[in-house]
Amino acid sequence: MNGRTRTPWGAVLALSLGTALVAGACGGASDDTTLQVVATTSVLGDVVENVVGPDATVEVLVPLGSDPHDYQASAQQVAALQQADLVVANGLSLEEGLSDVLASVASDGANLLEIAPLVDPIPFGDGTTDDPHVWLDPVRMADAADLIAAELSTLSTDGTWQDRSDAYRAELLALDAEISASVAELSEEDRVLVTNHDALEYFAARYGFEVAGTVIPSGTTLAEPSSAELAALVEEIDRLGVRAIFAETTEPTTLAEAIASEAGEQVQVVELYTGSLGEAGSGADTLIGMLRTNARLIVEALQ
Repeated sequence: MNGRTRTPWGAVLALSLGTALVAGACGGASDDTTLQVVATTSVLGDVVENVVGPDATVEVLVPLGSDPHDYQASAQQVAALQQADLVVANGLSLEEGLSDVLASVASDGANLLEIAPLVDPIPFGDGTTDDPHVWLDPVRMADAADLIAAELSTLSTDGTWQDRSDAYRAELLALDAEISASVAELSEEDRVLVTNHDALEYFAARYGFEVAGTVIPSGTTLAEPSSAELAALVEEIDRLGVRAIFAETTEPTTLAEAIASEAGEQVQVVELYTGSLGEAGSGADTLIGMLRTNARLIVEALQ
């Protein structure tokens, strides 16, 4: 978890509503003609910023390096959600810790755009739910940029939203071609992924990889594997000759390290940027940088 003290949502919403009313009475956000956009994650914040340029302000809820699955908003952030012209969320239960507050502000009339359900999501293995990790596919995120531009166009005709979305789409599609060329260096037999949690299915589907197993067999980092599941994963890694387990910068690697140790010295644990962008200078501080860095790390580990 993120170490926050959990506050009952009723109290948070009451406090934030009071804050919003005071701000409105003082003539704050309501007098500002610049659109206010709130994005739940750093990845979505980067996409939004590429679309809005100087024509809107963007606030990101989940800090860099934090897991979006369990993050909970502060009272001040709830107030920002209530006052925003547009809230851009991932959806498909990614923001589990924010689900109640997002549902509440939406029911109160907030303009909420959930991206993942709209970009052709793929189902998890059990087929009962859809995978929320759509941002690990640059082509789907090009579509996401267009969705954001279209929504902004309904709010204001002043911004050149679509022009910027078109330019960003071109960058993402160029990145897709670049990653495809990089992955082509690997034989089909080497395109086998073992992950810390079930987050790389979109990358795998786009670039021809097989996800052979996960340490946490779930699309959420909040699940816990059984000892039998971990033992079975070790056997599968040994059987396939897997050389790397791909973990996340936002999560402890303890279980992945233990699995790697059990499987043998040839297995390394490689941390990828999945749930959050990286810090400035990391090479992963934008979505494009994040996807390029992840692809490089994956190819290098499997060569």
